[in-house]
Amino acid sequence: MRLSCLIALVFPALAQCQSPVGYQVVRNLDYVGAGNPRQMLDLYLPETKTTKPRPLVVYIHGGGWENGSKDQAGVLFGLIKDRDYAGASINYRLTNEAIWPAQIHDCKAAIRALRAHAAENQIDPDKIAVFGISAGGHLVSLLGVTGGVKELEGELGPNPTQSSRVTCVLDFCGPSNFLTFAGEGTIINVDDPKTGLSKLIGGTVKNKPDVARSASPLTYITEDDAPFLIIHGDKDNIVRYAQATEFDTALAKAKIPATLLTGTDGGHVFFSAPLIGHMRAFLDRHLLGKDVQIPEGPVPSK
Repeated sequence: MRLSCLIALVFPALAQCQSPVGYQVVRNLDYVGAGNPRQMLDLYLPETKTTKPRPLVVYIHGGGWENGSKDQAGVLFGLIKDRDYAGASINYRLTNEAIWPAQIHDCKAAIRALRAHAAENQIDPDKIAVFGISAGGHLVSLLGVTGGVKELEGELGPNPTQSSRVTCVLDFCGPSNFLTFAGEGTIINVDDPKTGLSKLIGGTVKNKPDVARSASPLTYITEDDAPFLIIHGDKDNIVRYAQATEFDTALAKAKIPATLLTGTDGGHVFFSAPLIGHMRAFLDRHLLGKDVQIPEGPVPSK
């Protein structure tokens, strides 16, 4: 079964998108300027007036790099609700249209465009968080660790001088190292050329190890990367829990602030009230400067 189909079965609410109360929605903003629907984003702006720019939370959808849409932003609303945040949800090119590194080029172009138009939307360009699930977790992790990596920046869009760096990252069950993706515990066969991962890198990991390495967030960790909140279920049978612990260890070695939340008996994508609370606290800490702590360790998955 495809990864994208499994996500829909595990958490169908991700496919639901209703506009949050109290927000003005601006849909289908073309962040590249090419008219491609896969290179557009939706912006969610609070209707209440403000005297200072607001932080922005950007959601990047999952779907195995071959499915999914910016319309699946319902989970974003739970994070920005009752907070003085703007929100955005982006599309990016899927593997039926383009392979790696098109996906990260799109995401970086979207961040650059959001930063370029921050003033007119009353957004703080220095307070941009990114949140993604599964394939989206992979892409937000890359945004967090590749702020200065020119080969992944791309040349898309009219804002080449803008930075694509982000303030903080919420990585929910995203893969971190494709070279160690295989192993006991995952139902994904990395030797199958028809999987989402193989389609992403243009072949199997065995046949494309250099591309697999270049697409892995773990490859790019440096001491100036963004703080991370890593969320992963210890019973995830799609992206192994070992991907989270390997990434967390590497970030700690580089002295990057990182917190790993382990979903107790959690599969691939799960939610609970305590988890949402920790996620909102993480955003409040890094976007609003609140003195709140996020305890590392187990979190209920239901």
